[in-house]
Amino acid sequence: MRERDGLVGCRWNVVGAGYRVGMSAYRSTGHVVYGAKYHIIWCPKCRRCVLRGGVDDRLKTIIVEVCGDLDAEVIEVDVMSDHVHLLVEVPPVVPLPKLLKHLKGRSSRLFRQEYPRLRRLPTLWTRSAFVSTVGGAPLEIVRQYVTGTPRDPPMDVA
Repeated sequence: MRERDGLVGCRWNVVGAGYRVGMSAYRSTGHVVYGAKYHIIWCPKCRRCVLRGGVDDRLKTIIVEVCGDLDAEVIEVDVMSDHVHLLVEVPPVVPLPKLLKHLKGRSSRLFRQEYPRLRRLPTLWTRSAFVSTVGGAPLEIVRQYVTGTPRDPPMDVA
């Protein structure tokens, strides 16, 4: 490894389905090693307090199933009566809008089948969501790394 990579002295150890460099855990696909973690929040339409009375536990199960289908890893999930917090690690080949579409679509369909009180709602979820990246180095550290990376030496042309 090169010193400028910042990985000198670190060993790549296989840990389950991922890799560990120092204290940071990474996952991998066939061609990519990644650590893409997101904090996602979404709400029922008009912030209705419908996520209670067993709906909250069923939603957690659905989230784990959908994320498993898309090879995403649920790190933490918290369901309040009027919104959902999800901390998830998503492979780079899965677009976040696709993940949200599957989460909202499957949960809405199953809730309408399993809970008669939710059938009367014209729409269960809003179309919007909040997404923020989590983890990794702070922006200023990355900026210093990018600007401080030495240039390749000029090639000798003989």
